[in-house]
Amino acid sequence: MKVLVIGAGGAIGKAVVAELAPRHEVIEVGKSRGAHRVDVLDSASIRRLFAEVGKVDAVVTTTGVVHFGPLAEMTPEQFQVGLDDKLMGQVKVVLAAQPYLNDGGSFTLTSGIVGAEPIREGANASAVNAAIEGFVRAAAIELPRGLRINAISPTVLTESLPTYGPYFRGFESAPAQRVALAYSRSVEGAQTGRVYNVW
Repeated sequence: MKVLVIGAGGAIGKAVVAELAPRHEVIEVGKSRGAHRVDVLDSASIRRLFAEVGKVDAVVTTTGVVHFGPLAEMTPEQFQVGLDDKLMGQVKVVLAAQPYLNDGGSFTLTSGIVGAEPIREGANASAVNAAIEGFVRAAAIELPRGLRINAISPTVLTESLPTYGPYFRGFESAPAQRVALAYSRSVEGAQTGRVYNVW
């Protein structure tokens, strides 16, 4: 298969590439580095990417910025960060990439544990992750040509504990390599409309 991974330079993206590359042709895409680049906030940038790359069998997105902070101090602009970036960035990829996905191909998006298990200062992340999962379930019943779509909901990465550990007291972390297995399950499996929890 020809698999395009957006966010290939991040912790999850690197692990997904390492998991899939031995079996598939993997196209690595980053925001600011790599042979292929894309700004998921910009629909024109997404369209240019797929015009360059052409037809693929699977699209994986491991990107997304959200805002962490106390709800009482959060501004609408700060809340909008996650809506524009992690939610709409991935939705825009799905909307733009459908014509470039071969029949029976798949999308794999990234949500996160706080969509189901809220944490303090995580209202933006919880709302965004829950919305991504709702979009995946709804899109799965409408996608044409046997196209599939799933989401991966990882817990906090072991590799990210130095940065995000204080937000996730009491949560069991998962190494990126283990999380990458769920992306493999989505890309190489047969199911659609699923959220694969790696908790």
